[in-house]
Amino acid sequence: MSKDTVLIVGGGPAGLSAAAGVAAAGKKAVLVEKEDRLGGAPILSGYAKLVPSGEWAKDAIGRMVDGVESSSNVTVHKSNKVTKLDGDAGNFTATLSNGETVNAGSVVLATGFTHFDSINKPEWGFGTFPDVITTTQLEQMVGSGKIACPSDGRVPERVAILLCVGSRDRQIGREWCSKVCCTVSANLAMEVREMSPETQVFIYYMDIRTFGLYEDKYYWKSQEEFKVKYVKARIAEVTAASDGRLLVKGEDTLVKRPIVIPFDMVVHAVGMDPNEDNPEISNTFGVGLEKHGYIERAEHYTNTAGTTRKGVYSCGSAYGPESIDDSISQGSAAALRVLADMAG
Repeated sequence: MSKDTVLIVGGGPAGLSAAAGVAAAGKKAVLVEKEDRLGGAPILSGYAKLVPSGEWAKDAIGRMVDGVESSSNVTVHKSNKVTKLDGDAGNFTATLSNGETVNAGSVVLATGFTHFDSINKPEWGFGTFPDVITTTQLEQMVGSGKIACPSDGRVPERVAILLCVGSRDRQIGREWCSKVCCTVSANLAMEVREMSPETQVFIYYMDIRTFGLYEDKYYWKSQEEFKVKYVKARIAEVTAASDGRLLVKGEDTLVKRPIVIPFDMVVHAVGMDPNEDNPEISNTFGVGLEKHGYIERAEHYTNTAGTTRKGVYSCGSAYGPESIDDSISQGSAAALRVLADMAG
């Protein structure tokens, strides 16, 4: 029956987890993904080793994809979007962009996030200098097995990672911490040092937020075992040096003096923006957005995974910046909430 079918929108870690949870309970899940493959950002953006498991994204998330695609209780529609949602909780009819309709009792929005576009931080050199890259591009380098300057392919002697690019920056309308960037950057710094021991890595930060158990495993380990250097600073700009390298300019805020440091490669630790499709998602599914543009939560304590519309749920980084592991847990929680409401 359609009321026992769950429509899940988004095939990243949270959506895959929600689909797997629904299927394991013997209910039908219909998974709609706008891209031509499942896996979300870890697969589409070519992430390397995941925090905190240390497992390659293609393997860890790949297992989730295989489990969902092989399940007889899950129907997958790739390269598709939901263009219309009619009805009410228990009796929804969704129209897909391919013209197909799906009848479902409930909907889970696992629609994720969009990486901050560093073009919106032009003073830090992205889009101007080829050797200014993002953490996503560095992940891809690690995955390829070679750390190299994009301009000429040389192995960098010195790499700077700039934290909070597109996070905690009120001047560009990003009034939130993206939660995972500090830890991901520490992890990438260790991977660079492991792959290219001759490369020195410096992390420039306002504050370090390797929350919970990550403090020891990433912050201290990166310094003590991998000799990553942390500099508390305010970065003003990234410019070109006369020898073709890059100059990171700013203020060392611990000793209160200006700094101008040469680097071969500069990495932007980009934050998490709301999904760029959220205005459309809000309109299509009739759910509210909180002030920053993420999907608005319902009252959380007795309506876990709820939104402002009955029968429509959400999870993971659709709600706000989130780690992969927590997104997976929230996907499972959303499945449980849906199943409980179905039974009620």
